[in-house]
Amino acid sequence: MIGTQRTGRLPGVVMHATSHEGLLVDVDGKPARLAIIDADGKVIAAGAEVAREAEAVALNNYRNTLKGQGFLRTYGRPIQNG
Repeated sequence: MIGTQRTGRLPGVVMHATSHEGLLVDVDGKPARLAIIDADGKVIAAGAEVAREAEAVALNNYRNTLKGQGFLRTYGRPIQNG
């Protein structure tokens, strides 16, 4: 896990992030949305809130690793509608 992680595994998909925009995704050069899809194919949630939650969990996990707590599982909270 040390060093730059391999990317580019999803054909046509580019995930990118900046400190002021957060996590974004493009498909074939056009903006796309991240989604949570259950085992039956039902879309549970999609869009900017999913991207923000994914980014927050990843950042919190990274911070836990820096604090020597990387062995702990990092959870988000259920997305609240409204």
